[in-house]
Amino acid sequence: MHTSVPDFRMPNEEQVHLAAESFRLLADPTRIKILWALLQGESSVACLAELVGGAPTAVSQHLAKLRLAGLVRGRREGTFVYYSAANVHVGHLLDEALFHADHTDLDLPDHPSDDLSTHRPPSKPAVD
Repeated sequence: MHTSVPDFRMPNEEQVHLAAESFRLLADPTRIKILWALLQGESSVACLAELVGGAPTAVSQHLAKLRLAGLVRGRREGTFVYYSAANVHVGHLLDEALFHADHTDLDLPDHPSDDLSTHRPPSKPAVD
């Protein structure tokens, strides 16, 4: 069946593992809020804690995990660390997830241009 699909290819094992790890880390409402806030601009742990309604220690732990996954990065200025989203791909990922949530929650129809059969993922991850 798939042999008849032009240019059909599966992602490699490393791509699948890294994507699954990103989704696993995003499967937490607080982390989604943190990332959304960071997409609006650089922020400190204290500011993020206030924005997401969490304790600074808990937000710091979330940030450490997100940083290890390559979803956020930190910039040290004196004794403070300011965090930001790692790259534009984080924004695209969240935009799509929230867009999908709106369509699921509101039971909106698919878009006429939505055709999964035309989706052609890159053969290797994009590099910033």
